[in-house]
Amino acid sequence: MAETGSERTIYIIDVTNRDGVQTANLGLAKLEKTIINLYLDQMGIFQSEAGFPTTNHETEYLRGNLRLAQKGAIKRLRISGWLRAIKADIELGLEMVPELEHINISISTSPQMIEGKWKGKRSFKDVVDTMEGSLSRALELGFKTVGVNAEDASRTPMEDLLIFAEVAKKGGACRLRYCDTLGYDDPFTIYDRIKTLAEEVGIDTELHCHNDLGMAVACSVAGAKGAIDGGVDAYINTTVNGVGERAGNADLLSCILAIKKSSGMKERYKIDPHIDLKYSWRLAKYAAYAFGLPIPVNQPGVGKNAFAHASGIHADGALKDRRNYELYDFEELGRGEPEIIETGRMITTGSYGGIKGFRNVYDKLEIEFESDEEAREILDLVRLANVTTQKPLTEDELRFIAQYPEEARMILTLTPYQKPEIREKRTEITRKVSFPWVNSTGRSKGSGD
Repeated sequence: MAETGSERTIYIIDVTNRDGVQTANLGLAKLEKTIINLYLDQMGIFQSEAGFPTTNHETEYLRGNLRLAQKGAIKRLRISGWLRAIKADIELGLEMVPELEHINISISTSPQMIEGKWKGKRSFKDVVDTMEGSLSRALELGFKTVGVNAEDASRTPMEDLLIFAEVAKKGGACRLRYCDTLGYDDPFTIYDRIKTLAEEVGIDTELHCHNDLGMAVACSVAGAKGAIDGGVDAYINTTVNGVGERAGNADLLSCILAIKKSSGMKERYKIDPHIDLKYSWRLAKYAAYAFGLPIPVNQPGVGKNAFAHASGIHADGALKDRRNYELYDFEELGRGEPEIIETGRMITTGSYGGIKGFRNVYDKLEIEFESDEEAREILDLVRLANVTTQKPLTEDELRFIAQYPEEARMILTLTPYQKPEIREKRTEITRKVSFPWVNSTGRSKGSGD
């Protein structure tokens, strides 16, 4: 804790572009995922779990974002990928996205998952051995950081979790991801469990909490407190606006505000000093637009009513001194920017747009092109981008395409085709290869956390 001179820190790993996009009935185009990464970088977030390296339609997007990082367009944000803890998956992931340096590998650890998924074909020892072998292979291949995910950790007996974490640490894992996959923990149990892990194993810990019982933010913050009190760094997994499977994940802004503003956390626990809250409003608004999911009016910090006062006593008190009824200032969050897209008369450019309307839009952005050939090249990319997003492009999307046309072209490329040798290998792995104890009648597919 800061008050005792500890330098242990709470970092944010945002998983909007991996867990958030798995939400039923929602999704993001690759351009939208890229803009979210750029905004996360502006906000000072440590890492974005950006997608699945072994998924065909993610390959060019991931490679494009890694090129943006190489060019300095993404300055600090780490771009990472999610993989199953299977050696063949890890090998294929690196082959499909060779620039990737940071990954998390995932495997289920609870008795429920072990029995419910594999029906007696495996034991907890199999889980540990598979994780250990996969971790070793990932590090052998040269990945800079490998986090190990214990899926359904909150329903895993503590003695098993300690064994799993110890093997991960000895094997060279940079972090253990404690997955409260069903939102089963409460703030008290998760604090105790994470503190025990930290004290007995001493591995930096990620908190990955779901909101099935409405406690994802509370559990994330309590778990982070347990990690710091136990002597290790904490990493909270978040999504923008709390979007995620079923009832969602821990909301990015709510977690940061809780750490920076709540009575038991502020000035006592250190959060990543790179975080800049003034970008949170733009990020939240953009994510709501991209997902097509309105921000709830009572959403902390960015909801319509977050700084609204109606009752006489509250309005009178806020007018006299806003600290009477406001814990933090709306200016801190960057609120007050214009809408994501214009209202009123609109001249847009999209999938069927022409050069005149295109020029009009970019003139308003004060972006000039050196030639008609360059302008038409960007117009073609804008048309393609509009096909993928199926909504008017935002100013920042338009600016990005004009500034980074080669990366934009890469990110917008969706193809089921690859080099024949990679295609053959991927087909074999994704259709036939699973955990070593699962035969052809009991394959395991998909991602979890």
